[in-house]
Amino acid sequence: MSNFNEKMLSIQQVSLITGLSKPAIRKWEDRYHTVTPQRLPNGRRIYTEKDVKILLTVRNLVDKGLTIQQATIQAHQENTPLPTLESCEPMIHNEYCIRLLEYGSTCDVISIKRILQEAHHKLGIERFLDEVVVPVMFEIGIRWEKDRWNPFQESVSSTVIRDYLVGLRNDMHMPDDAPLLIGACLPGESHDLPLCILLLKAQMHGYRVYLISSSPAPGAIEQLIIYFKPKVVLLSAMSELPFTTYPDVLPALDVFAADYPEVHMFIGGSGTKEYLKTHTLHTIRYINDLQDILNEVEI
Repeated sequence: MSNFNEKMLSIQQVSLITGLSKPAIRKWEDRYHTVTPQRLPNGRRIYTEKDVKILLTVRNLVDKGLTIQQATIQAHQENTPLPTLESCEPMIHNEYCIRLLEYGSTCDVISIKRILQEAHHKLGIERFLDEVVVPVMFEIGIRWEKDRWNPFQESVSSTVIRDYLVGLRNDMHMPDDAPLLIGACLPGESHDLPLCILLLKAQMHGYRVYLISSSPAPGAIEQLIIYFKPKVVLLSAMSELPFTTYPDVLPALDVFAADYPEVHMFIGGSGTKEYLKTHTLHTIRYINDLQDILNEVEI
């Protein structure tokens, strides 16, 4: 990227490369003296490439368990190797992502909604999902997992994004005779935002869609399949919790699927991927993305 070839970088560019929000960068400067940027006559901060390398090093050390103060001291030691910017992929890929993460860090719900609307209207649904929603949700997950964000920041940001996607899905009216795709988390799984994204994409390809509420009761998925008679069922488990809490649910669904061959049943998610390292499904197919379904099932 051109950012890597510039000698001086704005705080916006630094945020793009490091994945740190602008408030976090300022806090590290003011409280921990991690870097000391220069100032333009108008007061704006500008950073050297070495500043960015130090920020990246501190971020990586903090992820390994050091405090910000400890990581700052270590990053400034002469024997600490610093990364080259050419070897670093930007953590966030566009301005919309940066702004969503900034407002997410302060739980500014109104501003998050405004940026989502702006990005959607500017990019269209497909690019909005692929270039904004997916990378932002991935980064939110990393920040929560690494304790850079607290549970409240993660919950507020994810809920606002989820609600916006649900609104888009409800506004997209499909013909009554369009094939039906049902999406459902396994019992014990509450992370349904990936399904919200996939169901919206499925609508764009001609499906009517129905999302079962997160963490349904055991047996509810089978009952709804019998009632609605969908063409496709997409199951999801992002964590391993469904398999430890309800170990018999997926095997039972796999047996159920064999009795309904006219219903194409798929499952995805990182939790499922781990589960399938030690277990086998006979009827339900594991998928990596929606395109696997589109390649196999004709509308």
